[in-house]
Amino acid sequence: MKILTVDIGTGTQDIFLYDSNLDIENGFKLVLPSPTMMVHRRLKQTLPRRTPILLTGHQMGGGPSAWAIEEVARAGIPVYMTPSAATTLNDELDKVEALGIKIVSEEEGNKLQVTRYELKDFDFELISKTFLDYGVSLNDLSAIAVAVFDHGNAPAGVSDRQFRFDYLDERIKAKNSLSAFAYLSNDIPKIMTRLQAVADSADDLDCPLLVMDTAPAAVLGANFDPMVARCERKIIVNVGNFHTLAFRLGEMGIEGVFEHHTGEIDLPKLEKYIRALADGSLKHQDIFDDMGHGALVYGDHPFEFGKDEFDVVVTGPRRSLFQPIHPSSFSLHPYFATPFGDMMIAGCFGLLAATAEVMPNVTESIVGALRGGRGVAPWDAESS
Repeated sequence: MKILTVDIGTGTQDIFLYDSNLDIENGFKLVLPSPTMMVHRRLKQTLPRRTPILLTGHQMGGGPSAWAIEEVARAGIPVYMTPSAATTLNDELDKVEALGIKIVSEEEGNKLQVTRYELKDFDFELISKTFLDYGVSLNDLSAIAVAVFDHGNAPAGVSDRQFRFDYLDERIKAKNSLSAFAYLSNDIPKIMTRLQAVADSADDLDCPLLVMDTAPAAVLGANFDPMVARCERKIIVNVGNFHTLAFRLGEMGIEGVFEHHTGEIDLPKLEKYIRALADGSLKHQDIFDDMGHGALVYGDHPFEFGKDEFDVVVTGPRRSLFQPIHPSSFSLHPYFATPFGDMMIAGCFGLLAATAEVMPNVTESIVGALRGGRGVAPWDAESS
């Protein structure tokens, strides 16, 4: 059994191919530039040529790609986008047009003399080709699991930050588990337009597709570090390039969560919020009024520091935020999780665990592997 997992962030896309014939540590993995970074680089290269561009395809992660598109438009170079691609910049297309970008149909775009770029977060064809160049076929996959961050499509006039946090609250109350944020492609909520765009870009796959939010995937994956796994209760913080999420976890599931923008916080502020999350005093407005998304605390059983060898588990590409220049400025003891020896693909392990929960037919194989079931070495797998 093979399952392809792809965790798509702002800086990188982290890829792990689970093969039931191999030990987890022997699974093939790639850490590559993220799709939004790839678009950013290509568009920056077109600037000197000043040729008109047409962006087609699907909604994808913004950030670097959006900055580059807007830079091209500000330079006075004609920029055209199809409606689905334009939602990468804003779900309200009139705001995209206000940037000087012209929205055109696919038919209109085909008549333009332009340089074309296709937007999409998940490019199975490219990933498959990369693996095939190394002699690894992806023709026999049992499933594919992809993680992206999705704000959701907030109605006009509704805060994106509040809208996303209301969604987090709804999912936790519906199913108090990190896997509550994972869906098979035909079960994606209509409001989660980026998750749906991933499914739309992969509608010709011949195996099931699961999609998931990136932060819960990373936190779920961090739990497979043996030091973390043996803690009954824990606080795990995923420090992403754009968003930082902290989950307080216990035997009954998620006890609390807060989400902030990484660029808006420093270590003293982060410690304050973590301590408030632990003792249950953290309020939604504390985070929201500080330009974050918000906070939720469920139940009244505070988390006590000092019961384990560390106070907080940390993962994510910007986890160095927890390494203070002056140690006295941070009194909590962090532990940097490395599930199966690799922090960078923690999200892939989380995707794999979520797949086991959502797809019962693959549960036994995945759970056995994640719990340390032994496979074989790559050279033995060739003959198995």
